[in-house]
Amino acid sequence: MQAFAQSPVLFRALLILALLLACLASLNLGAFDISPDAWITPDSDAGRVLYQLRLPRLLLTLFAGALLGATGAAAQALFRNPLADPSLIGVSAGSALAVVSLMVLAGGWLRLHGIDLLAMPLAAFGGGLAATLLVMRLARTLSGVSVTTLLLTGMAVNAIASAGIGMLKYLADGVSLRQASFWLLGNLAVEGWLPVLVLMTIAFPVLMLLAREGRELNVLLLGVSQAQLLGVDVESLQRRLVLLCALGVGAVVAFGGLIGFVGLIVPHLVRLLCGPDNRYLLPHSALLGALFLVVADLLSRLLVAPAQLPIGILTALVGGPFFLLILLSRLNAGARHA
Repeated sequence: MQAFAQSPVLFRALLILALLLACLASLNLGAFDISPDAWITPDSDAGRVLYQLRLPRLLLTLFAGALLGATGAAAQALFRNPLADPSLIGVSAGSALAVVSLMVLAGGWLRLHGIDLLAMPLAAFGGGLAATLLVMRLARTLSGVSVTTLLLTGMAVNAIASAGIGMLKYLADGVSLRQASFWLLGNLAVEGWLPVLVLMTIAFPVLMLLAREGRELNVLLLGVSQAQLLGVDVESLQRRLVLLCALGVGAVVAFGGLIGFVGLIVPHLVRLLCGPDNRYLLPHSALLGALFLVVADLLSRLLVAPAQLPIGILTALVGGPFFLLILLSRLNAGARHA
């Protein structure tokens, strides 16, 4: 079903067009509809909603979706398995544990000194990196990283991190408990431009560096031994991609909470539509990830307006069944070849 395998430029153009339309809808629709004159009257009520709430939230959503889509594609290509979503191998869980620890144990002190917006991304990056390195170390065998062991180890790390988060929530006071619980469900609401600027500063280099790895990831599809024979430093490639995935996912977790399944669904859809060539898969996954999350964020604001549904709930409702479909299709394919 690779409808765009021979025309990746057309596929990219369609993604950009759909993304522009989704962005316009996201800016103008919601509990408070924006009139066209709000763009030229920033001091009006509609103008303040547009420039102080809607536009920063949209940009945060765009870059979060792009990072989740691209890091998901990179993880799947690195481990040569469509189930190797960063959240399944411990990145998101490690980041979440670090951020919740910061919220519960030092949240008030950080906010008092105005360094919470800096400390949370750093903690998320460190936690995600530590969890990923632990999973990769435990999954390594003499022949390289075992994908099966990787996923099983990731599940164990996720369980341990979930237990740690539960313990922290049990020890938290009322304010910290409410903040952590709402944040863990996924929340892209933002006031002001500082979180957007921080995420943009992280997203641009991460996305560009990931896009540069497309050719070596294509060679890696032939297998670790073959890639090494063709001159690919597999160990160095693994280290670079682990760092980039931890940084990208950690930044998203810090500002948006746990938003699952985007890194699983998006690369799989792009691969079905446009083929497995990582030179196109990585940038297309970034675009489709941004589109997916913008649409999900718009629905989260419209479905229960004027309240807002946590975006992580919507992505899980879509991603859970999609994950089961992938598993069933792989099991059926294995049964047919048996």
